[in-house]
Amino acid sequence: MSRKVRARWLLIIMAAGGLLLAACTWPGLEPSPAATLTSQPRPTSPVSGTPAASPFRPELPLYRDPAQPVEVRVADLLSRMTLDEKIGQMALVERSAISDPRDIATFGLGGILSGGGSVPTPNTPSAWADMVDGFQRAALSSRLGIPILYGVDAVHGHNNVVGATIFPHNIGLGATRNPALVQKVAQITAREVYATGIRWTFSPCLCVGRDERWGRTYECFGEDPEVVSMMAGPAVRGYQGPDLSAPNAILATAKHWVADGGTQGGVDRGDAVLSEEELRRVHIPPYVEAIRAGVGSVMASFSSWNGTKMHGNPYLLTTVLKEELGFRGFLVSDWGAIDQLPGDYASDVRTAINAGIDMVMVPYDYQQFLQTLRAEVQAGRIRQERIDDAVSRILIQKFALGLFERPLADRSGIGDIGSPAHREVARQAVRESLVLLKNEGNILPISPNRKNILVAGSNGDDIGSQCGGWTITWQGERGDITPGTTIYQGIKNLAPPGTQVTYARQPVSLSGYDLGIVVIGERPYAEWYGDDADLEISPEDAAAVQQVCDAMPCVVILISGRPMIINTQLAQADALIAAWLPGTEGDGVAEVLFGRYDFTGKLPVSWPRSIDQLPLNVGDAGYDPLFPYGFGLSYSSSSTGP
Repeated sequence: MSRKVRARWLLIIMAAGGLLLAACTWPGLEPSPAATLTSQPRPTSPVSGTPAASPFRPELPLYRDPAQPVEVRVADLLSRMTLDEKIGQMALVERSAISDPRDIATFGLGGILSGGGSVPTPNTPSAWADMVDGFQRAALSSRLGIPILYGVDAVHGHNNVVGATIFPHNIGLGATRNPALVQKVAQITAREVYATGIRWTFSPCLCVGRDERWGRTYECFGEDPEVVSMMAGPAVRGYQGPDLSAPNAILATAKHWVADGGTQGGVDRGDAVLSEEELRRVHIPPYVEAIRAGVGSVMASFSSWNGTKMHGNPYLLTTVLKEELGFRGFLVSDWGAIDQLPGDYASDVRTAINAGIDMVMVPYDYQQFLQTLRAEVQAGRIRQERIDDAVSRILIQKFALGLFERPLADRSGIGDIGSPAHREVARQAVRESLVLLKNEGNILPISPNRKNILVAGSNGDDIGSQCGGWTITWQGERGDITPGTTIYQGIKNLAPPGTQVTYARQPVSLSGYDLGIVVIGERPYAEWYGDDADLEISPEDAAAVQQVCDAMPCVVILISGRPMIINTQLAQADALIAAWLPGTEGDGVAEVLFGRYDFTGKLPVSWPRSIDQLPLNVGDAGYDPLFPYGFGLSYSSSSTGP
């Protein structure tokens, strides 16, 4: 046995001896079979909320010593916890459900989240930090002073916060084919999230979107595991950095395990009916890359695989994810997802925990969850070992994040939220995400001779539509929801001197213009609200395209979370651009229109000719799309397309 190994064993033996001593000499620390969910007075420091010093053991507990290895700290803390304190760590609760912050310590809650649009008033970075610190201080007042982990859906920037940098959604980032840029986007997002005291994001989404009728298609990097796997590791490394305990590092979440993008008919939360071979070939590879990058958490999918709900599937949650793939982080449920399992609530809790869920996004009635989980453990229907495994996985990440040493917000980066430097990276992402589908007669780039430009269409001057869902609110909204630059504003700002740029959503007069730019597409949506069985252009947008393109040379820009049926508009336009959901930096579109940068984006999905072709994916038999996966013109390439 080497000297290093002997030293390690000595450390473990000493730790074990310390745990035994703690159990014998620390009053009130023994797990009690008669303990209830109603908290009892606990000896804590009124200043720090940590356990008061014992006259018999004045030295620092092992779990409080940052010099100790994480596994030693976890074992020490776990040995001190009652059953109630353990199951409290397994609860993730929506912030609005906590009417009394004292409940955080009373029930030892492990995590709090902001669902989409669940924000403080006012919605400012400082108010976010104040809110999170308030919850954290409540957690630190508990007997053992275990900090909470606060989570948020920061899926394309810190997108719940007014003024944050909003990047293109993942489908646009997939079009860039630039993993280094994706990592940089994640790094900047992490910086902005970290500055508000939050240390956990429910991102990246590693769904492989196989049917664009699905309302979450824009959350995918693409339809093929090639492009999703390409971005998985860089996204995780961008969020988590080389050291989770370092400033500006936050915990990443790979979601939604697994095959949420493969449901029949593109129905959100539906059933992925496919063989295990296809599951492993198409949907699992991105998670392999995320695990290799050290992702700290994985979120289970609402969807089913061949009729079995993912949240109750021990084969996929435990056998494949944890044992075969070696995932060492913790597995979190989606929003109230265990409630959709068959059976009563006790059965839901029992099935999900035994299948491998470690932390349950309750999200509201946490007392019912805790009482139910406790009863299931005491009845022997959930083994204590399963609880200890789940809690250990959660605590490992809390220690790795340095939350025990630095639980409160580091606000030194608040001034960088939405900064020009961050927005410049967002503009780069916009530029590289644009896919040129048609450029008849080389109408683009815009010539300096075009002196009167008309911008029209529903999405031409609308920051909310550019950002899409998961922006300030869950579903997103049209209008000026957050600071940014619309496409019209970007064109106006970058137009050469002497060029007049006018916006009219539905123009009345068309005389006097020598170029029209019609910006059309979808209105914001999220999740199943975006499921769409026809993917047609709205009558208003169709009329605007026809009106403008009949009167003058015209460029059509499509703002959407997925391909749409555009045959008519493609024929009417001289040029057509897929701009996806670019976020707050519309001037990135303008920079390419005026030729300051070339088009480099490539389709991350196949573009159908008709809705009847769906699902349509590269490699399918009889593959015949309007535009194939990987297609994208540039100023130096053919002007007419395939």
